[in-house]
Amino acid sequence: MMSGGVRYQFARLSIAEKLIAVNVLIFLIDGLSGALFGQSFSQWFHLPKDFFEFLAQPWSLVTYSFFHAGFGHIFWNMIILYFASRIFLNLFDAQRFINVYFLGLILGGLVFLLSYNVFPTLVNSNTALIGASAGVNAVLIFVCAYIPNQEVRVIFFNIKLWYIGVALVVKDLVLIGMGDNIGGGMAHLGGAFLGYMYARQLFKGNDIGSGFTKLRSAIIALFKPKEKKAPMKTVYKKKTSSSRKADYDKQAKQKKIDSILDKISKSGYESLSKEEKDFLFKAGKE
Repeated sequence: MMSGGVRYQFARLSIAEKLIAVNVLIFLIDGLSGALFGQSFSQWFHLPKDFFEFLAQPWSLVTYSFFHAGFGHIFWNMIILYFASRIFLNLFDAQRFINVYFLGLILGGLVFLLSYNVFPTLVNSNTALIGASAGVNAVLIFVCAYIPNQEVRVIFFNIKLWYIGVALVVKDLVLIGMGDNIGGGMAHLGGAFLGYMYARQLFKGNDIGSGFTKLRSAIIALFKPKEKKAPMKTVYKKKTSSSRKADYDKQAKQKKIDSILDKISKSGYESLSKEEKDFLFKAGKE
């Protein structure tokens, strides 16, 4: 159980920072269990390449992402996730981040399974999928596709996001072509494809993650205790002037957000004024 102070600090983290904390904690526990008991418990959470083994542990389609092969593996995944999420969460809320991240993991896992059960050259490989790369790629490629001309600082120079996205995809394609970590590379591409399609469909006004949001809400509702409510009489009241003003303010705020996002899509994030950037940042935190 977390102490009150730790719970408070954890609650203050962004959704991405919480995911990073959980990944690091599981990495440490997994390493400690291997050192103390000579074996890891993680095999129950890895995504197996065999389809029938997967059917015996279907939860592994998500849980594989919380385990990593070594320090370098988790370090780079979490670093990229941290910086990509800062851009993402300045534009959208935590719910959409969850959609992109976990749908990227799921599609990446399914592409991995398909690769090892369809392509004959991979069938005899003895492997399982671990790592958050598919979800990380989904988030990174999403921001690269949504604001492609936005420049970010990489060490000593600025570079546009779409260059980073293309370089990432080309790197995975080259490694696959060289026969290096083919299954993992296919999962990376699956996550990248999800991020790209999510961003492009969002431009058209289609949120492809809305169904996933409803599914998560339904699952959460199953575990919530039902409250008994006393029968109440229906009372019809006219909207007060304060409630009408609140509705108007909400609509005006959403209209301004849409206008700013439209400006980003046409001219890039740097075209915003400081006031617009501050407004978008505050709206993303609410």
